[in-house]
Amino acid sequence: MEQFESTTCVIAGGGPAGVMLGLLLARAGVEVTVLEKHADFLRDFRGDTVHASTIRLLDELGLGEGFRALPQSKLGNFRLPTAGGEVTLADFGRLKPPYDYVAMVPQWDLLNFLVDAARHEPQFTLRLNTEATDLVYDGGQVAGVVYRTRDAATGAETGTGELRARLTVACDGRSSVLRQKAGLVPREFPVPFDTWWFRVSRNHNEQAQLASITPRFSGSDVLLSLTRKDYYQIAYIAEKGKDAQLRAEGVESFRARVARIRPDLADRVDEIGSMDDLHMLDVKLNRIGRWHKPGLLLIGDAAHAMSPAGGVGINLAIQDAVAAAQRIAGPLLRGTLSEADLALVQKRRWFPTVVIQAAQLLIQKVVFGPAVKGQLAAPPSRLLSVVSRVPWLSKLPALMIAFGPRPEHAPEFARRKAPSSGNPA
Repeated sequence: MEQFESTTCVIAGGGPAGVMLGLLLARAGVEVTVLEKHADFLRDFRGDTVHASTIRLLDELGLGEGFRALPQSKLGNFRLPTAGGEVTLADFGRLKPPYDYVAMVPQWDLLNFLVDAARHEPQFTLRLNTEATDLVYDGGQVAGVVYRTRDAATGAETGTGELRARLTVACDGRSSVLRQKAGLVPREFPVPFDTWWFRVSRNHNEQAQLASITPRFSGSDVLLSLTRKDYYQIAYIAEKGKDAQLRAEGVESFRARVARIRPDLADRVDEIGSMDDLHMLDVKLNRIGRWHKPGLLLIGDAAHAMSPAGGVGINLAIQDAVAAAQRIAGPLLRGTLSEADLALVQKRRWFPTVVIQAAQLLIQKVVFGPAVKGQLAAPPSRLLSVVSRVPWLSKLPALMIAFGPRPEHAPEFARRKAPSSGNPA
């Protein structure tokens, strides 16, 4: 009889959702294998906001002290420019310490940190250079994945195989291969813009608050700047489908755009060496109506791609992983997992997904849509007037961004004794 590799749960994709789910299930005693197609996690301009809900989760897992030791900066507010200066739209400082900020941490540092923690669990396995390419079926139920491996140095394919599992979890991103193989088609919502990420240096004498976010508007161009310790990470936001035009115009034209919107950066736009230094994100906002099939569960971007507005994608994905672990660990250990258990995951996470996507659609309609058409010279005056007159209102968007509408807590089976860090917000 032909033999196959096997595990209890196979997770396709070593992003935040996949690695967190792997860690939690392994702490429950579930044998879990995470497949990551890359050789490492070193990819630039991935989402790297770690919100208060995730920081609290790490405290509950006993990982808070180690997380805080990672190189990071704190996002204390989100400001919008006005004719008379700036107004704070979301003030995280109004939240209850110690969960009164968003941490800016390179995603590769976060993932390596979580993997190091997971590797202390004997049931956890991470396989790099291994990409899930198809689903394996047995009697109409998903029973694992087909995978291919690549050489870390050359990228050349080195082999293929099958990994059988009681449960397959697709965490393979917004362009999920396993979602496509399962025949699950997301509902796409209109998005009027794309983003092009790049960075320029930050002078030590520039006093902008570390990790502050400040957008600038000029005609149909928008720049969103994140202040880091020694550089600015900048998103150029423009009308969807403009990538070919921007690249045809060339780097000199793009440098001029940046200098026009941010004259204070004109002395360093030459650091944008070529248009290859721009990392284009095709912004999507979608969700599938059913996150599961027998033997298969989809979470994170594979189930619902989020707009970068609010930087909530990573944290929503991690919350999905926590909710999933809470509901499937026991049935996996008992060998009783059914599709009804998988449906409970979607039932738990559907509400926050819909609420956050509705908020992002509203932001697109009010701000980004008009901005990329050149119809918004500044943020909406009514909004700024209300916020400036009633400053405490800045706590509400801060709560939504920091915690979301339904934050999750670590399952009891995954908790470890954590250093004292105060009460949750």
